[in-house]
Amino acid sequence: MATMYTSFFGLHEKPFSITPDPRYLFMSERHAEALAHLLYGVREAGGFIQLTGEVGTGKTTLVRSLLQQLPDNADVALILNPQISRIEFLCAICEELGVVLPETRGSVKALVDALNRFLLENHSRGRRTILIVDEAQNLKPDVLEQVRLLTNLETTKQKLLQIILIGQPELRELLARNDMRQLAQRITGRYHLEPLSRSEAEAYIDHRVKVAGGVGRLFAEGAGREIYRLGNGIPRMINVIADRALLGAFTADASQVTPAIVRRAAAEIYDRPAVALRPWLRWLGWASLPLALILVAGIGWWLLRGGNGGVAPTVDATPPPAAAAAHDAAELDSLAALLDAQTTASSMEDAQERLFALWGAPFVPGAAGACQQAQASGLRCLLQRGTLADIATLNTPVILSLRSHRGVEHQVVLTALDEHSGRIGIAGREHRVAASEIADFWQGEYLLLWRPQTAEVKAFVPGMRDPGIRWLRASLGTIQGEPVAPVDSDLYDEQLEARVKRYQHDRHLVADGLASHQTQVAIIAELDTAGAPRLARAD
Repeated sequence: MATMYTSFFGLHEKPFSITPDPRYLFMSERHAEALAHLLYGVREAGGFIQLTGEVGTGKTTLVRSLLQQLPDNADVALILNPQISRIEFLCAICEELGVVLPETRGSVKALVDALNRFLLENHSRGRRTILIVDEAQNLKPDVLEQVRLLTNLETTKQKLLQIILIGQPELRELLARNDMRQLAQRITGRYHLEPLSRSEAEAYIDHRVKVAGGVGRLFAEGAGREIYRLGNGIPRMINVIADRALLGAFTADASQVTPAIVRRAAAEIYDRPAVALRPWLRWLGWASLPLALILVAGIGWWLLRGGNGGVAPTVDATPPPAAAAAHDAAELDSLAALLDAQTTASSMEDAQERLFALWGAPFVPGAAGACQQAQASGLRCLLQRGTLADIATLNTPVILSLRSHRGVEHQVVLTALDEHSGRIGIAGREHRVAASEIADFWQGEYLLLWRPQTAEVKAFVPGMRDPGIRWLRASLGTIQGEPVAPVDSDLYDEQLEARVKRYQHDRHLVADGLASHQTQVAIIAELDTAGAPRLARAD
C-alpha cells in the first residue's frame, strides 16, 4: 500500500519514514544550536555535555550529525545500549576504541587501567577521545558513578576523556537527585532540545516531501498546521501522522492531504479523538521561538543578585530578620486556595494580554499568534526551563503555568519577586504568595518577552563572525567596567569567550561561554537599554 501511495503522489520513496536517513536531515534553529553546543563541547578538552529531549525530538539525528563533523583527530566510543552492568559498560568503551581488553576483564581496575593507558597514549599523539552515551536515562546508578570516575582520568592540565550524555527528560531528573550531585556538578554544558515550532514543522514537512521527489503541494492549506498541532511539534510524531495522512489521502483518491484527513489519521494513530494542545504549545506554535540554554535547578535563593534599574528595583537577596520574615509570611495569600477556588483554567490569552501591556505593546486576542504579534512590536518570545532564581537573574516579568491540586492549569504573570514571595495575577486580581508555594505548583517552564539589540536575532558562539558581536563586546565592557579588546572586532574570539564566561559565572548562569538568547536577555536587562519592564519586589 505504501509503495502504491508513493506512485500516486509522484514520489520516489516514502518521505516520512522514521528510519534515520542523512538525506532527510532538517536542521531547525533548535537542532542547529544544539549541534553547535555539542561541537563546542567536543572542541573544549574535557567538556562534559548533557543533551536531553523528549522521545522523537531528533536526538539521534544530532548524534549522527555530530559524528559526521568531528575533527579528524577524534576517536569516539558510542554506547547505544546503556542498560548494562559496570563491567559491560567499561568493556563496551574499550571495544569501541579498539583497546585490547586485559586478561582479567572482570576487574573494574584492570579495565580502567587499560583505558587510561590508551587515553594517555592518544593524548600524547595529539588525539582526542570522546565517549557518547545515548539513552543515558537508562544508566544504572553504579554505572553513572563509573561515568563520574572516568572524568578523573586526566593529565595535570586537562581531562583525557570528553563525555556526552544524551537522554530523555528523565535524565535531568536522575542527575538532579542528591546522590548524583557529584556527577551533575561536573557537567559543563546542558541543552534541552525542544519540539519544532509551527513554522519549523511546516518547513520540515515540505523539506521531506521535496527530498522524496515531490512536486507541488501535497498538503493543503492548514494540513501542516494540523500535523504540527496533533504531533506537538515532535519530528517523529510528525512523520507518523504525515505518513498515515498520505495513505489516507491515497485511499480516498484525494490529490492533497486536507486538515480533515490529518485529523482522521491522528485519531487512528492515537486510537482516540485528537486532543487539543496545551496553552503553552498553542501560543508557541505561532512563531519560531528563539533558542535558549536550559538551566538546571541547583541555585539557592542565597545566590540571588542585588541591583537596580528599570521600571522597578531588582531582587534584593538580603534575607530579612526572622521577625520581619514571620510578619511577611502572615500577609501572604495561600496559592493553593487561590488555585482551588478557580474551577476553570486561567486563560493564556489573559496572561498574554497582561504581559504585552507591561511592555506597552498592543495585543489582540484571537488574532495572529502572540509571538507573531510580539515581533510586530520588535519583541521576541523566549521559552525557558529553570528556577525562580533564574527568573530573578533575568529580572523581567514572565508567564508561569501553575497546576492546581485538581490538575487544572492556570497561566499567570509573575510581576514581582523576592527571596520569600512573588506577586501574580489570578482572576483579575494581584496576589502576593510564598515563593515556596509557587515552586510547588510550577512545572519549571516560563515564557517571557524580550527586545533584541542586534539586527539579526541569534545566539553567538565562539569562532563566529557577526556584526552583532560588536554589541556583545560593548555591552560586556560597559557592565564589567573594562573594554573587551579589540572593541571593533566582529569575531567571537577566546578573550570575548572568557569575558562571557565571567559574566555568566557572576550572574549564576551556566558559565559555558555561549552568548545564548538567555545570556543576551540578562545583559539587556542589566543595561536597561530596551525600555523593558522589570520585576518589582513582592513586598
